[in-house]
Amino acid sequence: MQTSAVREVERKSISILEVLDQISEPLGSIALARRLNEQGIDLSERTVRYYLKLLDERGLTTPLGREGRIITPLGREELRNALVGDKVGFVIAKIELLAYQTTFDWRKCSGMLPVNVSFFPKEKFRRCLQLMRPVFQAGLCVSEKVCVAEEGKRLGEIVVPEEKIGLATVCSIVTNGCLLKAGVPLDSKFGGILQIRPGRPLRFVDLIYYAGSSLDPSEAFIRARMTDVRGVVKTGCGKLLANFREIPSLAKPVAEEAINGLRECGFGGIMAVGEANEPMCEITVGPNRTGMILLGGLMPIAAVHEGGLDVENRPMSGMVDYQELESFADVYRRYTAVGSSI
Repeated sequence: MQTSAVREVERKSISILEVLDQISEPLGSIALARRLNEQGIDLSERTVRYYLKLLDERGLTTPLGREGRIITPLGREELRNALVGDKVGFVIAKIELLAYQTTFDWRKCSGMLPVNVSFFPKEKFRRCLQLMRPVFQAGLCVSEKVCVAEEGKRLGEIVVPEEKIGLATVCSIVTNGCLLKAGVPLDSKFGGILQIRPGRPLRFVDLIYYAGSSLDPSEAFIRARMTDVRGVVKTGCGKLLANFREIPSLAKPVAEEAINGLRECGFGGIMAVGEANEPMCEITVGPNRTGMILLGGLMPIAAVHEGGLDVENRPMSGMVDYQELESFADVYRRYTAVGSSI
């Protein structure tokens, strides 16, 4: 049995690996200590160097001279398998962190907002855009604004790998952040598969509660090929990625003001807001609570998987300035134009 001291060392080592995995570029002890501190993990530069030496010896990281360390394939495997018990509830913790970090102001249409990042094989990016286009045109997205970057460039703090093109889509947590700033607390309950028939929400047919999960529900559903986003686009019937939230019923007027403001800024990810104490899509709510259904931010990516193409996704991967986003239509025209380099 592990002692508490050994387990604490392992936990901090995993935290370092998580940072290196998210950033996808070499980081030194100073940068690592700063990023860990931002997550509430207080480690000095000297202590980080000690942990890096241990990780190097285990083959989980490798030094690149003065540039710093990168995570190895073995390190990524360790990250997937280690401390499973500690990972339960990881998703809800990430949601709360990104909501707190959101500074987007719908009155000014400016500020930082959370995104999901997906990496596409460069030679297949045009086809992926073609698969995503009908989803954006149908409004089955949190926002039609995206951010694209080619290999070696950044999307937030993530560097796009070689032979890949990265696309950031706005995450539904932007709603959490904006309502939080407006003084409305949200209880994020679960991510699920919402059945649509015909043209309206019917019921949740599968769900994963955030508080009991170590995986992002949307990513799990996409990988399991449980969505039918293209069916909804074509016929009005199918299965969408959706998230369920609850707010205090007394806060509904304030929430609706913020939601209307988000819609004026082009954020259409709020599918429905219920009535006090009333079930929504066969989901009951708590006393004096009101339900809210949000579209999943990875909806366009789900359509790509449905089309038979696999994409590497990093849900809830960080923050991007709203000013860095552009219309998906502009991205589509640029990368599908005659003479495009892809």
